[in-house]
Amino acid sequence: MCTRRLCAALAAMVACTAQAGDGGPYGLGQPAADAVIRAWDIDVRADGAGLPQGHGNAARGERIYAGKCAACHGDRGRGKPMDRLVGDHASLAGPAPVKTVGSYWPFATTLFDYVRRAMPFNAPRTLSDDEVYAVVAYVLHLNGILGADATLDAASLPLVTMPNRDGFVGDPRPDVHAGPCAADCR
Repeated sequence: MCTRRLCAALAAMVACTAQAGDGGPYGLGQPAADAVIRAWDIDVRADGAGLPQGHGNAARGERIYAGKCAACHGDRGRGKPMDRLVGDHASLAGPAPVKTVGSYWPFATTLFDYVRRAMPFNAPRTLSDDEVYAVVAYVLHLNGILGADATLDAASLPLVTMPNRDGFVGDPRPDVHAGPCAADCR
């Protein structure tokens, strides 16, 4: 008796989903429109691929930082209540290393990607691309990586050499970097 009810319920569900339309064989969801995909496709690679148009300088970044970043990251990136952003390579020495933009991050493009995607903490993705370029220029200036007159854009940001760019070691696991095997594979 329960089996008949279960079969009837399943048949009804299949009939409903078959009439649902665009959702494929299960009648769920809908195809993502190109505009929706583009809105979420905001990643920036280490080599700069994915950087948007726009530009910003450290002077403008200082003003934006004061209004949108300093409450969490402190005056001039010194930290409190959130992470410190400024510190030289020496901050990594010792039993409790302090990983700052200036001491730890290997690529300036990663900083852009993170700020654009996740900051400010209380309103992520609200900064314009020009504002992100400006804040990144300011934070890099605070770390002594760029001058006070620095302006960044999609062409110049990937050229910034971070102090710890070569401070990372390769991953020795064979499954991480192994390409497809064509002959004599183990």
